[in-house]
Amino acid sequence: MVSRVGFGGIPIQKISREEAISVVRGVVDLGVNFIDTAHGYTDSEEKIGAAIRDIRRDRLVIATKSPASDKRSLLENLDLSLKNLGTDYIDVYQLHNVSSPDRRDAVFAPGGAYEGMEEAIKAGKVRFPAFSSHNVKFAVGLMKTGKFAAVQLAFNCIDNTAAEEAIPLAKQLDIGFIGMKPLGGGLIDDAKAAMRYVLQFENVVPDPGIAKLSEMREIVSIVNEGKPYSAQDEKTVQSLALELGGRWCHRCDYCQPCPQGIAISSILNLDSMVKRFPLAVVSNMVGKELEKVRGCVECGECEKRCPYDLSIPELLKSKLSLWKDVTGV
Repeated sequence: MVSRVGFGGIPIQKISREEAISVVRGVVDLGVNFIDTAHGYTDSEEKIGAAIRDIRRDRLVIATKSPASDKRSLLENLDLSLKNLGTDYIDVYQLHNVSSPDRRDAVFAPGGAYEGMEEAIKAGKVRFPAFSSHNVKFAVGLMKTGKFAAVQLAFNCIDNTAAEEAIPLAKQLDIGFIGMKPLGGGLIDDAKAAMRYVLQFENVVPDPGIAKLSEMREIVSIVNEGKPYSAQDEKTVQSLALELGGRWCHRCDYCQPCPQGIAISSILNLDSMVKRFPLAVVSNMVGKELEKVRGCVECGECEKRCPYDLSIPELLKSKLSLWKDVTGV
């Protein structure tokens, strides 16, 4: 069994090795035993590995992810993750961001990443196969394949579409559900209302990204209080929804394809990325896409398709301004 909340390893990329080691050890001391990271989170695995070196391995449930589509790359990613984390097995190994038919077809093809997953399980290097996704409806189909023991999807009081089908299905199929971004990737300030909302769902393990031990202390105290989601919490959430709803991208990608080739959902999630990742990493992830925003002709095609009625061209321009503010470029 895992702790009621987990620890997400994205934000520790932004702090020093010594600080990260202190945070991770402090988190474990608070009783959090589920640690989630990814091969692609620069030095997150290495920092976690250094932090847990002297902690009994059976006290922890470690999850990480591979972006690989083919068997060979997945096994190479896995071996590097094992080395970085200082362990000989991963409890929950996730195919990272399986959110499109092309990615799904590649990982399940002969010689694909899922074959590597099966080989790793037979070798004792992986205990449970899993995947993460940014497309809830697409993820539901993958959950029904019977090939995965756990799934990780965004789930919080604003971005809550997973509650409709994915979370009940996970319970029905006995699939572990890891709740990505329970605080909206740092965009939801009211931790009490946000966490109480997510904690209503007994089979969801919220996985907040943490860079300060004080943040996890607050979250653990909310869990330990055990106060149910209240009418006042609902009012707070509704206020948040009104405040953020008109600029909150749910990453459903119904807005695509963009005639100008702009990766709209990636750009619209820039605020969250800036809060969680080092700027150099954000630049590598979306720097070229930000340049494409300058070519937006405001044709309106994306707005017609958006089920949340977002003013997408206006929001894209605001992200350019945000990037200029944080980088000075």
